[in-house]
Amino acid sequence: MPVDRKAIRRNLLNLMDCGYNIEYTETIRMIPNAKTGELEESYIWSDFYLEREFTDGELRLLIDGLLFSEYVPSNQRRELVKKLEGLSNEYFHSRVNHIVRLPMEDKEVNKQLFYNIELLDEAISKRRKVSFHYLEYGTDKNLHIKKQFDGTNRQYIISPYQMVAKEGKYYLICNYDKYNDISNYRIDRILNIHILDAPVKPFETLECGMGQPLNLATYMKEHPYMYSGKNVRVRFRINRPMISDIIDMFGSDVCFSDEDETGVTVSTVTNETAMEQFAKNFSPDVIILEPQRMRDKLRDDMRKSLKYYE
Repeated sequence: MPVDRKAIRRNLLNLMDCGYNIEYTETIRMIPNAKTGELEESYIWSDFYLEREFTDGELRLLIDGLLFSEYVPSNQRRELVKKLEGLSNEYFHSRVNHIVRLPMEDKEVNKQLFYNIELLDEAISKRRKVSFHYLEYGTDKNLHIKKQFDGTNRQYIISPYQMVAKEGKYYLICNYDKYNDISNYRIDRILNIHILDAPVKPFETLECGMGQPLNLATYMKEHPYMYSGKNVRVRFRINRPMISDIIDMFGSDVCFSDEDETGVTVSTVTNETAMEQFAKNFSPDVIILEPQRMRDKLRDDMRKSLKYYE
């Protein structure tokens, strides 16, 4: 339909009056007065555009994080990417098309992922326990429900506290009802979830809670590998080039001491199992100094491993 410039301007102003965040360029030009002929200032509005809630860079960051997540099935990733692209202009898709075409080969995936997230979010809000089955891989490379010793499906009853993303995976921080400590379960491995009427076990009553509610920032810093188990104060020696890796892994609250040209000593509180794994992964660049029992255990484990390679 052919329209004149005044109609377009009027409709744009109406949209702005309705709350649409439309921006424009304002310029001044001098035009002669129709009666006197004197030059007068006239304001011209041009270059109208919609100021969107997300910038292209912000959408790109969200899309990259989604594409490289390991817990979202590829078909659902593609659907979510299209929805995110719809938040920008029509030219945005062409600039991220090379990312969308990255190969996204899936292992066997749990189709209940988003349903699990919704129910867990509801259970956490209502402070209710949930029950579920848990999946694990077999040698056939397929997921199977974890079994009891008698061959029946193992039923988990837990108190959910928080959902977190870590290293491309989505975890549920919770308490397994039979014990008084914290467990971390992969949300994409949860199946047949149900919200129960029973109230959750308060986090502050747990052994690791020590009378305090869950501090998520502290918990994540102390659990770099999302292992369950107790926390310990650890002192260990590292090579100087690893200082950045230590801060990335354990946070900026670590204490450095005894620095020399080759190394530095690190002190922090962290999950015991995670620290053992970290020391093994980066041996011999990481040497445990304290506690002694952890040092002894790592020494014995490495001696056993050495025998298999001799």
